Amino acid sequence: MPNTKPNILWICTDQQRYDTIHALGNEHIRTPNLDRLVAEGVAFSRAYSQSPICTPSRACFLTGRYPSTLHVNRNGNAYFPHPAQLITRMLAHTGYQCGLAGKLHLSAAQGRVEMRIDDGYRFFKWSHHPKPEPFWPTEQHAYQRWLRDQGVDWGEAYGGEAPEGWDVQTSYRPGIEARYHQTTWCANEAIAFMTEEREGPWLMSVNPFDPHPPFDPPGEFLARMDMGSMPLPLFQDHELQSQLAFDGIDHQTDKPQSPSDYDARGMVAAYYAQIELIDEQVGRMLGALEASGQRENTIVIFMSDHGEMLGDHGLVLKGCRFYEGAVHVPLIVSWPGHLKEGLCSDALVELTDMVPTLLQLTGLPIPTNVQGLSLASILTGRADPTEHREFVRCEYHDALVRPHASHANMIFDGRYKLVVYHGQDIGELYDLEEDPHEFHNLWGAPGTLPLQSGLTRTLFDALMLATDEGQPRVGRY
Repeated sequence: MPNTKPNILWICTDQQRYDTIHALGNEHIRTPNLDRLVAEGVAFSRAYSQSPICTPSRACFLTGRYPSTLHVNRNGNAYFPHPAQLITRMLAHTGYQCGLAGKLHLSAAQGRVEMRIDDGYRFFKWSHHPKPEPFWPTEQHAYQRWLRDQGVDWGEAYGGEAPEGWDVQTSYRPGIEARYHQTTWCANEAIAFMTEEREGPWLMSVNPFDPHPPFDPPGEFLARMDMGSMPLPLFQDHELQSQLAFDGIDHQTDKPQSPSDYDARGMVAAYYAQIELIDEQVGRMLGALEASGQRENTIVIFMSDHGEMLGDHGLVLKGCRFYEGAVHVPLIVSWPGHLKEGLCSDALVELTDMVPTLLQLTGLPIPTNVQGLSLASILTGRADPTEHREFVRCEYHDALVRPHASHANMIFDGRYKLVVYHGQDIGELYDLEEDPHEFHNLWGAPGTLPLQSGLTRTLFDALMLATDEGQPRVGRY
């Protein structure tokens, strides 16, 4: 039977910021294969994650529903409660063969292999953090099993010689070499799955751990970075003091730091080097699609679950904050001959929108409980690429194991961004048209109360209207 539905190659990196692709404005990074995807597809320049933390974000974009609606708000949950709502399970039930390499992270993965659910994946090569024991037993960690089969010992192979000119006492060190890297392994597994002999369509989830910290790219990729030319984080001196007001809010940064107090350029270089390795593996996967004659019938998605502060505003890593570096993510969709090519859409987009988009592009009905809005009309050129949502929003509810158990919600209408920290007397309000780098918090400033109140009302309405409808109604009473 001929394959009449498109294949789907869905690449989701971990903790990659929006501003990390050369073709979309970053002159300090080399991403020729992602640049090619931009040229061959639609790049969404204002795509936002619905959580700055892994598990709630991944639950969201695999179901098209908000984390608080799913009640999947944190990392470390015992189990994922809604397997029937995963798009991979939906597609598998309609004849798709689904595969995964790398992370899934819909439930806890510390000290245990993530609990497997009815997720729709036939081909399942699980790897969370690439390190071996004591994180996970080798036999249950597909990447570590592969290393063992290659005769590679992690302890011996990890942490090569630092590039010339790098001070290993203060700079970021290399990890494992590229040919044995987990990102490379993810691509290897994807290529093996995509080129299997089969009838019917497939979906392949490629979920590498990078560019998530510890910022340890292969030495050969680190060596080619011009550290002196790397951009410094977005920072102003007043933030050493202003950030202290948020000391009671969850974040993995203990206290704000000026870029002059640590090797900020080395951190950025190491982060970018990881992304350049990702880009190389994207090129390998695209090449495999072309060589097997499948490129014209494959939707390719490139995105990330959330961002990374990378020193901006004195912060690194992630937590209960909603700066652009943390919640604004890359999103590219390409399907030659079927979708627009070379289009950059600046419409406001959420990752909730991925499920209804894929269902519509594959000719399947969109369940009524899906809260995302399909991007298919923009992708096919039937809608204005500057208009999609009036606002986007993002959530944080006790998402990390931190002392404060913070709760917050963000709303962004394309100009103004409001953050409400529940149970706290502080908040944030930014005018990204006048202050695109979010240096000046307008919360409580003279004359901003009507704006602040209006956005708060819109946010409250959106939260209430997204409340789960519960069980089906079967009677009047």
